Amino acid sequence: MTTSRTRRALAALVALSAAVLVGPAAVLVGPSAHADVTWSVVPANTGGPDGRTAIDLELAGGQQVVEHVAVINRSTEPVVFGIDAGDGYLTSKGYFDMRPSGVEPVDGGSWITVPETVTVAAGATSVVPVTVSVPTNATPGDHPAGVTASLETVSGQVRVQNRVGVRLNIRVTGDYVAKLAVTDVRAEYTGSWNPFTAGTVEVTYTVANTGNVRAVTGNQVLTSTLFTKNTWTDPSTARARELMPGGRRTFTARLPGTWPLGPIGTTIVALPSPATGPLPGIATQQAAATTRVWALPWPQLALAALLSLAVVALRLNAARRRRRDLAWRQRAAVTSSEPRRTDGGAPGSALS
Repeated sequence: MTTSRTRRALAALVALSAAVLVGPAAVLVGPSAHADVTWSVVPANTGGPDGRTAIDLELAGGQQVVEHVAVINRSTEPVVFGIDAGDGYLTSKGYFDMRPSGVEPVDGGSWITVPETVTVAAGATSVVPVTVSVPTNATPGDHPAGVTASLETVSGQVRVQNRVGVRLNIRVTGDYVAKLAVTDVRAEYTGSWNPFTAGTVEVTYTVANTGNVRAVTGNQVLTSTLFTKNTWTDPSTARARELMPGGRRTFTARLPGTWPLGPIGTTIVALPSPATGPLPGIATQQAAATTRVWALPWPQLALAALLSLAVVALRLNAARRRRRDLAWRQRAAVTSSEPRRTDGGAPGSALS
């Protein structure tokens, strides 16, 4: 990756900031006293860069190995770079990063020994030895770390430290466990005022890696109502699936097509697998957590109420029409039962 940075004094107070890029062929451009300095740090052997994107090590407790990184000065002046090792972690978006150089490493970074500085001529490459010494009592599993080449510059009263580094995946042999935990499950139902349109369940949850190896989590969401059950594969996990031991990440999934039929049970199932592929004899333990949200069918109830009112109105109208028809028939019957004269004479007259 290539990044260009230009720093200016922003305040009278002295500030210290750091930028870290860790990855294959990382390149950073930073200000110096004379011109922009561009450099990269990549895995190497004693002869120079060897084409790897990261340094993968699998060592037993008490074992020591010497690796190398190449610091490439792409600028037109010689530069003295500071070399540092530290613990690694994954950001909330799943990118590898390292603790600030001022933070004392306590895990894999503390097992690494590197020279304090390296001087690299203009346009040249220097190979730096990286000694990894695993303690005899190191716990089995993954211990992420990194090695950086840094350059501090001062612009006005602002001091900036730019770091470019290489990722070290240190794995201590032993009993490997891929295990996850699901916590903080929260669900919320959003309905539609259209009674013929289903609503959406939005579920937020956190997955933690409680095992000892880097794990890839495949998450499933199970929803159940009074009449239906559905299983969803959370697509949001594809964006940031890897979890370091002790790491955690929060996901949010939207599940459309859910009808409001009262209580909706939502279960999160986290399925772990080693990030580096199958490991012989590894113990794998999935995790699950459940929550419930109520979804009352207000639009459907309103529609049912309107239909009920319409039925009642129709029945009342029909009953009123029947009463009116009955009254008309009764009047017609009374009229037809009255005597009629056919002689045209006056009332009360008779023929003699």
